[in-house]
Amino acid sequence: MATPKKNQLVGLDIGSHSVKLAEIEDTKKGKFLKNFGIIGLPQDAIVEGAIKEMEIVSSAIKTLFKQLKIKNKNVVTSISGYSVIVKKISMQKRGDAELEATIQDEAEQYIPFDIHDVHLDYEILPSDADNEEQKGSQKDTGFMDVMLVAAKKDIVEDYVSLLHLTGLNPTILDVDAFAVQNSFELSSQNISGCYAIVNIGAEELGINAIKNGISIFTRDSSYGGYQINEAIMSNFGISYEEAEKIKLGGTKLESKEKRALEDIFTSVVSGWVNEIKRALDFLSTTYPDESIEKIYLVGGSCRIPGFKKYLEIETEIPVLELNPFANLQINDRLFDPKYLSYMAPQAAVAVGLALRSIGDK
Repeated sequence: MATPKKNQLVGLDIGSHSVKLAEIEDTKKGKFLKNFGIIGLPQDAIVEGAIKEMEIVSSAIKTLFKQLKIKNKNVVTSISGYSVIVKKISMQKRGDAELEATIQDEAEQYIPFDIHDVHLDYEILPSDADNEEQKGSQKDTGFMDVMLVAAKKDIVEDYVSLLHLTGLNPTILDVDAFAVQNSFELSSQNISGCYAIVNIGAEELGINAIKNGISIFTRDSSYGGYQINEAIMSNFGISYEEAEKIKLGGTKLESKEKRALEDIFTSVVSGWVNEIKRALDFLSTTYPDESIEKIYLVGGSCRIPGFKKYLEIETEIPVLELNPFANLQINDRLFDPKYLSYMAPQAAVAVGLALRSIGDK
């Protein structure tokens, strides 16, 4: 069923390195990519998810809307990192009213923040007992799985204030991991099985393990492309901007410098892979009956040379790049297919957000 136009939202991924925007039109003939764009942010405008330069970020978003000629002011954005906790918990079955009354007490034992400092949301997850074939063995466990999401109020208020300052109407605040999961479900023909999505941005490495379309484990770590910039700046004695050019291959290097750069890539990538392996080890201990069948990569830093291959070797799991545009209808007169292919890893959060609509859960 197509989303009515008045309910459609602009997906806005506000990252520490850039702002990505996607607009999707839902029609009877399918989902059409209406708009996609990206604008860079100066270093330290957003640090670890906290907005440090409100005016600068607001100005960038205004510029992006103007360049893409977007009229819709209803937006959905997302947060991630230390300011948000996503936790799957098991609790005794209870009715909606009782759950609403008791969820805060239940949540306190799982959330490392003062419960009064967070916005709390939750969703009851479908259980295996919902499958007819398994009802006989599992329907009377007396427990239910609940997905708990807690976001720090000060961070939420900052993002809402930013969007209001920009003249936009924030309608939904999502979580990066869930937005990427939406992108995956759009781009994949089959979402059954157990797989992991790894999102590597400028300052963050997010992991979401999913079984049959349900997230069973998420983790965010302070790893990302900025580590490479910092190492290049330190090693070569250059500015952040020059380091970014070298990282992206836009600067000609002498053989000695090339070797130094390779060493930096190897060191940082090794750290990323070890962090992912730790998360997968934790997952296999927590869910001994589950095994990850595939790993999907997204994020602006996922194409760092050697990373995909090394991750595949070390985990012995097939590693693929997720393309959020794969099942969208694309007008080649409006979008260069090569550009979309190049931007695909960075677009996953924005596209996943743009799939949301006013009034959905």
